[in-house]
Amino acid sequence: MALYVYSIIGAGHPCRLDGLTGVGAQPGPLRTVTTEQLCAVVSDVDEEIRPKRRDLTAHQEVQTSLMADGAVLPLQFGYIAPDEQTVREALLHRADSYLESLERVEGCAEYNVKASQDEEALLRDILDDFPEARKLNDRIREGDTDPRLPLQLGELVATEVRGRQETLAAGLVEALVGFARDHAVRAPVDGDVLNLSLLVHNDQKEEFLDAEAGLAEQVDGVDFRFGGPLPPYSFV
Repeated sequence: MALYVYSIIGAGHPCRLDGLTGVGAQPGPLRTVTTEQLCAVVSDVDEEIRPKRRDLTAHQEVQTSLMADGAVLPLQFGYIAPDEQTVREALLHRADSYLESLERVEGCAEYNVKASQDEEALLRDILDDFPEARKLNDRIREGDTDPRLPLQLGELVATEVRGRQETLAAGLVEALVGFARDHAVRAPVDGDVLNLSLLVHNDQKEEFLDAEAGLAEQVDGVDFRFGGPLPPYSFV
């Protein structure tokens, strides 16, 4: 039977699975596929698992519960192996890599920082700072029909916006990475200027959270969204 694979843990992990529910319309009990050094937490499935809220929640609750007792390598939602032998072979074949990753995330959690700017305020700042942009904008608002004007203004503003956002993002990353064991910067989406994941050890958690709060207070015109602690999806 096919297996849904939740995560990989070390053989010495307590692996307390009581009270946890697996994915699927009729969830099978959670169990482990083990080797001498590693365990994979799995449950039997006989259906395609789609990202419904119920199943997403069940997947996440398994990771969170396991993480409370030790290092865990969480798999992304939806990973299904054809059988138990395939899982065991993967644990054996990649044992060194998995053990190295478990050591790296031991005592750590993932935190995510996203940031966006008020686009209208940013545009006003650019028009204030660049007489050329302000002049082009004024000519357009006054009814000048020269078709080159919007293109010229758009190119000037886009270049300046990109430069300012890149500078802002780099500054925010620099302010936080010193509190993290590792970090990953991903392409921002939905108008954000920053999408940053950080692997933070428990020993530095309070300092990191203080630094997050300080950024939110000190950086004007930026809307921050902080997430965590989370299983270290970005670092496995």
